[in-house]
Amino acid sequence: MIWSFFLGLVAIVLGAAFSVAGGAVGGIAVGGKALGNELAAWLGAFYGPLAGAVGVLIGVLLLAIL
Repeated sequence: MIWSFFLGLVAIVLGAAFSVAGGAVGGIAVGGKALGNELAAWLGAFYGPLAGAVGVLIGVLLLAIL
């Protein structure tokens, strides 16, 4: 498989988008009853990429180095 700048950029964008979606779903699952589903989804979508997008970025950088 040929690793290119475009493929890395697509991986980072998709990883960030899926971490936002996963954070929203996780926020609803964890805090939906206490905060309300909408606020929990907003908070999850805000804090989800803190770990997800950084993890994807580190993974892409490691794959580019290897």
